[in-house]
Amino acid sequence: MSIQVLLVDDHTILRMALRVLLAREPDIKVVADVDRGSEALRLAQELAPEVVVMDIGMPGMDGIDATRQLLASVPGVKVLALSTHLERHFIVQMLEAGAGGYVVKSAEGDELLRGIRAVAQGRTYLCAEAASVMVDSMRQKTPAQEANGERLGRREREVLALLAEGKTSQEIAAKLHIATGTVIAHRRNISRKLGLHSVAELTKYAIREGLTSS
Repeated sequence: MSIQVLLVDDHTILRMALRVLLAREPDIKVVADVDRGSEALRLAQELAPEVVVMDIGMPGMDGIDATRQLLASVPGVKVLALSTHLERHFIVQMLEAGAGGYVVKSAEGDELLRGIRAVAQGRTYLCAEAASVMVDSMRQKTPAQEANGERLGRREREVLALLAEGKTSQEIAAKLHIATGTVIAHRRNISRKLGLHSVAELTKYAIREGLTSS
């Protein structure tokens, strides 16, 4: 039986190239390709592919949200991230969303093939470049960061990123469409988890973790 694959990427030329690459493999079959996350959700429910190769940066629904919704609505489907991004926080967010693997677009074609086969079997797969980023980040963590850093939830990371950009609690609330009191609660939880209490310390942490481009 061939592994049924759905390709999701907003670059048409890349999708065409991936189709050619995967067509050479007797154990892999591309059942469809789409250019946005919302269409991926619809087709995945209709076609029930085994593996969805998911880009991260797409118009509208990004690959992280699409992955989370896809795994919640299509039983048994696996997601392999395929992205230009090699920053640690993108890798972590995709894995937290439920992706079974992460491959960068600059990697050799064999990495994608190995990734598809691995996640189809229920294994986790990181291409060599992504694995190196994760290993390096673990080596650089202080004991406090090791104990607390990965405990931040997605919303807490969003609040922290906006805080590092100089936004007030009211501005963050408006940006994220949540109550100001909720933002204040998130800030309190972030400080407790990280052991960092000043805005300057939190900003430095956010920049170091790649949560903001500042």
